[in-house]
Amino acid sequence: MGIKMAAATVLHDVAAACLRQPLSLPRTTAKEPRFRPGLAFPHLYGVSQIKEQCSKWQWKGRYSINYFVSSSSSTNPALLLVHGFGASIPHWRRNIDTLAQDYTVYAIDLLGFGASDKPQGFSYSMEAWAELILDFLNEVVQKPTVLIGNSVGSLACVIAASESSQNLVRGIVLLNCAGGMNNKAIVDDWRIKLLLPLLWLVDFLLKQRRIATAVFEHAKQRDNLRNILLSVYGNKESVDDELVEIINGPANDEGALDAFVSIITGPPGPNPVQLMPRINLPVLVLWGDQDPFTPIDGPVGKYFSSLPSKSSNVSLYMLEGVGHCPHDDKPDLVHQKLLPWLAQVTAS
Repeated sequence: MGIKMAAATVLHDVAAACLRQPLSLPRTTAKEPRFRPGLAFPHLYGVSQIKEQCSKWQWKGRYSINYFVSSSSSTNPALLLVHGFGASIPHWRRNIDTLAQDYTVYAIDLLGFGASDKPQGFSYSMEAWAELILDFLNEVVQKPTVLIGNSVGSLACVIAASESSQNLVRGIVLLNCAGGMNNKAIVDDWRIKLLLPLLWLVDFLLKQRRIATAVFEHAKQRDNLRNILLSVYGNKESVDDELVEIINGPANDEGALDAFVSIITGPPGPNPVQLMPRINLPVLVLWGDQDPFTPIDGPVGKYFSSLPSKSSNVSLYMLEGVGHCPHDDKPDLVHQKLLPWLAQVTAS
């Protein structure tokens, strides 16, 4: 088997970085949700409308950052939606309309993703994304904000909240929070220990430009993306052509390959286990029980499962039949838990 075939063999593990990391949640009894089922799949903010309403913000005077803001003028604290690896603002297509009824909703494309810049030679890191979030809150939102993130977006929100020295962050919502920028962060999981040689091989192969290009081109093909998404979504009907295009479109931008390689091969960054003790804000953790890339019994998951008994500010809910991206997988279940929590947090 040649080098090209070897790269193809590890493709699934590499591409799966778009939607992964371990965490776990216990079952918890929730109070009656402030939720109307008819709003599960609203359409006022479809993907085209979301894109049309996006604006640009210059970060550090150098990088163009794409962001969305709803037309709501609510006096409630704002919400900032932060996508996961490989995704972008339209991944919140099934949530913005519902949330915008009571809140001013912002969403951001992290540097390296979506319609934001993908600068050549940039060393991507969790810390850089957290800094981006805090600067965005300070310069653009300019009011107390609840951060809502998925996967690595969740971890970026945790880092931002732990470092915020101002009253910018009102609370955080973690949807399948990542343990690091890549799987090398979870070194105390026996499964990752077994895979470490493979992960090192992936790093080595991806640093070879020709191999990285071949892997990336293969990974972003629509049929391959669809298969990966089907493997991480509990509700297979949510994996539609629109979702595939949300992931595929930005992957064709100049700089997307460099971002992909930098994130997969770079340092994993801070671990949420080290950061959560610094956070006294209200925290809501929602976790899909069918996420193959974030096993419930992983070390980070066990840590989060123990938090409610130690920290009164943390609430956790397991979402049955849901995969790695709960907000898009089964948005109605997310809204049932999220809306009452938001109402309570923003009223205090």
